[in-house]
Amino acid sequence: MREETIREQEESFKEYLGRNGLKVTPQRMRILDVFLRRRGHLTSEELHNLARQEDPSLGQATVYRTLKLLADSGLAREVDFSDGAVRYERAADQEHHDHLICERCRRTVEVADERIERLQEELAREHGFLLTGHSMYLYGLCPACRAEDDESRE
Repeated sequence: MREETIREQEESFKEYLGRNGLKVTPQRMRILDVFLRRRGHLTSEELHNLARQEDPSLGQATVYRTLKLLADSGLAREVDFSDGAVRYERAADQEHHDHLICERCRRTVEVADERIERLQEELAREHGFLLTGHSMYLYGLCPACRAEDDESRE
């Protein structure tokens, strides 16, 4: 992520905290910085481990609460891959996408397909709905896990 974009998101987070009567703390800003510099889907535990490398005093609860604030502020998006762990991804710099999830190794692939988006909009219209958002998770086996299955059968 570009340094300029990070600064803009830091300012956005500070404004969100101020509007909600919350303090801008060094811990919250450190967690935000670590989060914004990572790609992918992070659990609070993973973010905690990364942030503690820079500030060993950070507690798990502080990271968890800050992630919730990041989601509430619109800087993070909560994703649930149905494996018992809630993950977060950066929201501001990403176009809408859906997820393919391997049920065995948990590998995820982000996919965007205009055909799927159009079909969802058509389906909503047919039923009188105005879409305001959606999430789609497709589960299966990735090529590597399928290859392992093929090898074990031989």
